[in-house]
Amino acid sequence: MSDTNSLAVLLESLSRLVREAGGVVMSVYATDFNVRGKGDSSPVTEADEKAEAVILAGLAALTPDIPVVAEEAVAAGSVPEVGERFWLVDPLDGTKEFISRNGEFTVNIALVEKGEPVLGVVLAPALGVRGRLFAGGRALGATVEDDHGRRDIACRAVPAEGLTVVASRSHGDAAALDALLAGRKVASTTSAGSSLKLCLVAAGEADLYPRLGRTMEWDIAAGHAVLAAAGGSVCRVDDGSPLRYGKAGFENPHFLAAGLRG
Repeated sequence: MSDTNSLAVLLESLSRLVREAGGVVMSVYATDFNVRGKGDSSPVTEADEKAEAVILAGLAALTPDIPVVAEEAVAAGSVPEVGERFWLVDPLDGTKEFISRNGEFTVNIALVEKGEPVLGVVLAPALGVRGRLFAGGRALGATVEDDHGRRDIACRAVPAEGLTVVASRSHGDAAALDALLAGRKVASTTSAGSSLKLCLVAAGEADLYPRLGRTMEWDIAAGHAVLAAAGGSVCRVDDGSPLRYGKAGFENPHFLAAGLRG
């Protein structure tokens, strides 16, 4: 599974699967959908549940022996035992963006091996006519497919004028962010929803994404895989070590996602 050829074949299958799930999401997006609250008070919609069902069925057919940790299944109490290899699925990251209809929500699938996200696909189905599909894997590089076709992407060196920092629209601690960025030359700060922020750094459209709020592993693993494939990194804020997956409770510490020399 971990050899480059197998990952490349699997990545193409994942891209098709995430497109299928994205179609389900957009079919709900076009309706007057209902919003409910989960046990942690976060919102959930029919789109989350239907897209997750599509992804779970697809992964069961592709890799029946690899356990899947999926957001809505976990919320319902279904938490599989995971070992060195498992899937992380967020069928609709940015549910608040979905509800507000700003288009910045994503469908996410990632493969984790030995704590590292080695394969990931992130689809923003409402951006453009065809959506924006980011994909990447270990030793495979990263790509984006959108209305302009499919092309390779890579993190950029920080421009002379300074960093473009992308931050969460729905969460944030302004004072903590200012402290973290102290001493860095910042040209601009912009907002974006969902795991799209990691992909913007991967595509060289931003340089730094600091996250100083709560996230779960399924929120960011796919974007992390794309960013790593594009030459970037995701490290813990507290000790600077690489962010790992398969942690107890699947909750992440604060982290910093960076492009080249971020």
